[in-house]
Amino acid sequence: MPDKDETLALLKRGTSQILSEEELKSKLGLGRPLRIKLGVDPTSPDLHLGHAVQLLKLRQFQELGHQVVLIIGDFTAQIGDPSGRNSTRPPLSHEEVLKNARTYMEQAFVILDKTQTEVVHNGDWFNQMTFSEVIQLNGRVTLQQMLQREDFKNRIDEGQEVRLHEIQYPIVQGWDSVKVRADVEIGGSDQLFNILVGRDLQKSEGMDQQVVMTLPLLEGLDGVKKMSKSYGNYVGLTDTPREMFGKLMSIADDLMPQYYNLCLQEEMPASLHPLEAKKQLAAKVVKTYHDEQAADATLGWWDDRSKDIASVDHPTHEIGARRDLVGVCQAAYESLGEKRSGGEIRRLIQQGSVQIDGMKVTDLKAVPDWSDGQILKLDKKRAVEITLNVRES
Repeated sequence: MPDKDETLALLKRGTSQILSEEELKSKLGLGRPLRIKLGVDPTSPDLHLGHAVQLLKLRQFQELGHQVVLIIGDFTAQIGDPSGRNSTRPPLSHEEVLKNARTYMEQAFVILDKTQTEVVHNGDWFNQMTFSEVIQLNGRVTLQQMLQREDFKNRIDEGQEVRLHEIQYPIVQGWDSVKVRADVEIGGSDQLFNILVGRDLQKSEGMDQQVVMTLPLLEGLDGVKKMSKSYGNYVGLTDTPREMFGKLMSIADDLMPQYYNLCLQEEMPASLHPLEAKKQLAAKVVKTYHDEQAADATLGWWDDRSKDIASVDHPTHEIGARRDLVGVCQAAYESLGEKRSGGEIRRLIQQGSVQIDGMKVTDLKAVPDWSDGQILKLDKKRAVEITLNVRES
């Protein structure tokens, strides 16, 4: 077991904020396993690498001998976490939440040690509360305190509604910390307000306050928004090895240090060429969520297909009325069963991802001289063979 300073340095790696480091160091010296809380609302059945960032930090605590308390928000998911939202979340039924939770847990235990994980449902205590008890719990916070949330203030300033049940969310998340006697709560950087409410409620109960540990939100494949299935910019933990590898090879080079840090908990090798570093990243992620054999096979598949893109059989795409580059690319994606906005297509063109027969085309207003058999490369893993629907005699 490393000493407290070494342990603190290890646990700090990859975090956004710890409130406070001195409190955490003090708790590490208590001589007992700490209770490390993570609350999750299973609003979808599958996990992605963004979820895994927090699970990996929990696993780090487990490897140091501490107890993870995973709270399944079967009650809170029916409210919907307003963090980072500019509108009210659509409600889920209890049955939908429990169904999602089953697959969520199966995937979470790919990372977590099940023997060191205590799983509880917050519906076990909230569904037992009387309305009088709910009123008493609400009396522990002020409306002014709740309206300090940045996302609430922004929505009010923009004339958008904030419903009363959303204001309840930080309160019930905070009460979870009281019920499980959390020593540390982990969450994304957007969870800071909610976790601080937990500290306040623990203090009002005469308990030692939990340490706040927030982690960065992993940017999605687009490099703009946080990773989310709803944005289509995610790498799913249940993706096939080829899907996983191909998606990771599409990220921008400047995202790689973050992905190494948050997805692998290691530094990106400074001596490697960016392409080789990206292939190592993709292979290590595949190995983590599949196995070493799958990683090696997928790396070989990628190298083979990258040698000569023109030698690979591509799906054909018949050009329609629109012949401008943006329009053809957008239609080609649709023919592959995917949708891309005009803005996304323009970004791909500007980044040099779009190529015709191996030549980059970066002119957003280009109307190429299309011909049969041309290979239109849309991005790093998608390409089509052009066919014409009008042939000259």
